Amino acid sequence: MSKKIWFKGQEPDKKIENFTVGNDRELDKLLAPYDILTGIAHVHMLSGTNQISDDELHLLVNELKKMYHEARKPDFILPGDVEDIHSYVEMSLTERIGKSGKKLHIGRSRNDLILVDLKMYIRDKVRELVDNVCTLFNLLIMQSEKYKDVQMPGYTHMQIAMPSSFGLWFGAYAESLTDDLQILQSAYKVVNKNPLGSAAGYGSPFPIARTKTTELLGFDSLNYNSIYAQINRGKTELITSQAIAVLSGTLGKLAMDCILYMSQNYNFISLPDELTTGSSIMPHKKNPDVWEIIRGKCSRLASLPNEIYLISHNLPSGYHRDMQIIKEHFIPALTDIQECTEMSSYMLEHLIVNKDILSSAMYDNIFSIEVVQQLIQEGMTFRDAYRQTAEKISSGKMKRPENVKYTHEGSIGNLCNDRIKKMMSEVVSGFNFKSYQSAIKKLLAG
Repeated sequence: MSKKIWFKGQEPDKKIENFTVGNDRELDKLLAPYDILTGIAHVHMLSGTNQISDDELHLLVNELKKMYHEARKPDFILPGDVEDIHSYVEMSLTERIGKSGKKLHIGRSRNDLILVDLKMYIRDKVRELVDNVCTLFNLLIMQSEKYKDVQMPGYTHMQIAMPSSFGLWFGAYAESLTDDLQILQSAYKVVNKNPLGSAAGYGSPFPIARTKTTELLGFDSLNYNSIYAQINRGKTELITSQAIAVLSGTLGKLAMDCILYMSQNYNFISLPDELTTGSSIMPHKKNPDVWEIIRGKCSRLASLPNEIYLISHNLPSGYHRDMQIIKEHFIPALTDIQECTEMSSYMLEHLIVNKDILSSAMYDNIFSIEVVQQLIQEGMTFRDAYRQTAEKISSGKMKRPENVKYTHEGSIGNLCNDRIKKMMSEVVSGFNFKSYQSAIKKLLAG
């Protein structure tokens, strides 16, 4: 007997099956706990609408809970003779408890199952990512405060420009993360809507209660229109990947800065030897391989939205198998961004700062604007002060001032880290992860 829940008496060609299934089994292993949670919520709803008996509810829920805990174990695998996680759950349940397991699919389609599984998986991954970003953010703020008085040159056009500081540099990336999470939160709000019950994209003649499963699974609301619930596939991944791409832009730029600043030509920062790698031929090398891999992975993540858009944007309404291809790069991307964020924190935690950079005469000219400012205070117009300073620089007669004073908000003398921390706190609280976590906990306990 076939282990395909759509089997009607004719097995497909094996070559066709292998090509169409692809690596879905490996990816569906990650979605297994969510598919089973969906099943638990669904049978509660079926009971509430009198489509299964109380005894069947008890039997189904108890067995689904056992399967949930099995699916959470590291050694869980999908058998090679099942097509996907949806097939596995229904067929395994039927093997364990008999014909009551065959009622699990009342009012459902694999189309809306994959939709809800992905959204629940993304929801958890976003929560984990926010935790990791907060760890990186707190580290950046800590480093910003620690090194707020250590000056370094700022650059425009890759030319030395004005005085900066490590406090300002670290703080810049901290504030960037607040905006990144704001964009991720927008994606999360799109994700956290329930598509279950849209079936194959056109609803169901069964008397299902979609609001009930929405509450049980902790979604903020429904994807109300059943066609939109279906065509939201692809859009969900696109919007999430766009938010990931924005975050990867911050991490990639930070990595690039660190790679430059570690080079001997800059010598602004360094790392302990054990956090670098060597050369097979040059004994002196201490390569920033971790930062380079972060930079490379972040560049790849930045390309993901374009790939998803090209696959999904020109499809007509309804379900199409093209969507399966998106999973192959989208799901691993959620792991890649986590790893890049974690490793960025690890590297920054061990970063060694050169505290005496600006003592070199090669950086004297970055203080030219301070000289201009002094001349203005003495009564000279800005343009005349600018030209006189330029002449001094040209003749080698400009002397750097003894003191540099910046006081406006966001300058080296006024980092505003307390306000940046407040912004981050407000953004993080807006996710309200506890709402869905509480619902899932209750679902498993009930």
